[in-house]
Amino acid sequence: MIPGEYFAADEPITANVGKSTTSLTVRNTGDRPIQVGSHTHFFEVNKALEFPRKQSYGYHLNIPAGTSVRFEPGETKEIELTEFGGKKIVYGFSGLVNGSLEEKQEEAFKKAAENGFKGIIQ
Repeated sequence: MIPGEYFAADEPITANVGKSTTSLTVRNTGDRPIQVGSHTHFFEVNKALEFPRKQSYGYHLNIPAGTSVRFEPGETKEIELTEFGGKKIVYGFSGLVNGSLEEKQEEAFKKAAENGFKGIIQ
């Protein structure tokens, strides 16, 4: 083996097999680019991104780990999301959940509306 050498498998790598997915149209209404990482809880992304926010609850971008999607000012694009796995406990991001996705859902919707997140309709 040569240092730094790697051997790729012959078959393609698959991720998120069997997990629920959803597609959304997202528009950046802000005046600055917004970049969203692969494992960011999409419901909690920058409040200037406009999309049906409730539909994204419990989901993250369906892209390879460590990558991201960039939304330029005024740009609209289609994205695909996939559900979080495991215990479905989320902390950080915009602080809307900070706990169990199941237990904190209604509270998170209320916080998003109160804090001016676009696409959240009460």
